[in-house]
Amino acid sequence: MEFKDYYKILGVERDASQDEVKRVYRKLARKYHPDINKEANAEAKFKEVGEAYEVLGDAEKRAAYDQLGSGYTPGQDFRPPPNWDTGFEYSGRKADGADHDFSDFFESLFGGMRARRSGFSTRTQFHSRGEDHHARVVIDLHDALEGATRTLTLRVPHVDETGHVSVQDRTLNVKIPKGVTEGQQIRLKGQGTPGIGGGTAGDLYLTIEFAPDRLYRVDGRDIYLDLPVAPWEAALGATVKTPTPGGPVNLKIPAGSAQGRKLRVKGRGIPSHPPGDFYAVLRIALPPADTEEAKEAYRDMERRLKFDPRATFGGL
Repeated sequence: MEFKDYYKILGVERDASQDEVKRVYRKLARKYHPDINKEANAEAKFKEVGEAYEVLGDAEKRAAYDQLGSGYTPGQDFRPPPNWDTGFEYSGRKADGADHDFSDFFESLFGGMRARRSGFSTRTQFHSRGEDHHARVVIDLHDALEGATRTLTLRVPHVDETGHVSVQDRTLNVKIPKGVTEGQQIRLKGQGTPGIGGGTAGDLYLTIEFAPDRLYRVDGRDIYLDLPVAPWEAALGATVKTPTPGGPVNLKIPAGSAQGRKLRVKGRGIPSHPPGDFYAVLRIALPPADTEEAKEAYRDMERRLKFDPRATFGGL
């Protein structure tokens, strides 16, 4: 996927005001409109400038796009950095006038953002409820298991009196409920845009993601751990002390266990009704053959066991 420089497409500087962006877009939209311009590439150019304006004409998308920096060049191979928009607060506004099919580049950056706004209403009555806002936040797994109150900082786009876009920090004390899962939303009532004409303020919805954990990974409400075991523990069976988020347990490894076998500890996942489970996934760890004694032990196994790991290949 190629990087798109929306500033270059519209021909404006990165510090251009919102009014200047709108003025240039309208000029280019008239120039390349397929009903007026019959050149072969007019329609493609019309869509391209429309997409650029959908981003730069919207202060929120523009501020988020600017977070990527100016280090990319047009046409450069591009993949969005992981969690590039985490902590960025969005409302439901969109640029007026741009309505096109968008490129893969646009969708990779803003497709999820548009999906998170699907419930937004564009009411503009004198007595109007404020806009709902949305943001993605990352918490530790421990916060979901125990519940917590955390101070979170969100980045909020701001347009000053000259029409220039900047980003301001907004700090909130947020209660993380025990048992929250990835993808779940926490609603902060009244923390969206203030209402108009006495209307109630919108709400702020925080979509939860988990930070990578050193030991565990999460699937729904279940928690997984890759558990290293020695070959003799897997072959003969053993009881091994195993970490879980709720504290260590003595886990019985059945004799004859193979690589990848899942051993379940019921109810040790994320709390709920019922709670998730904990799974230890066996990973057979081979002792290193880094001494003559260790090498001889492997040679002795080779002679004594007569083991062919590729026997199922039919003698090939």
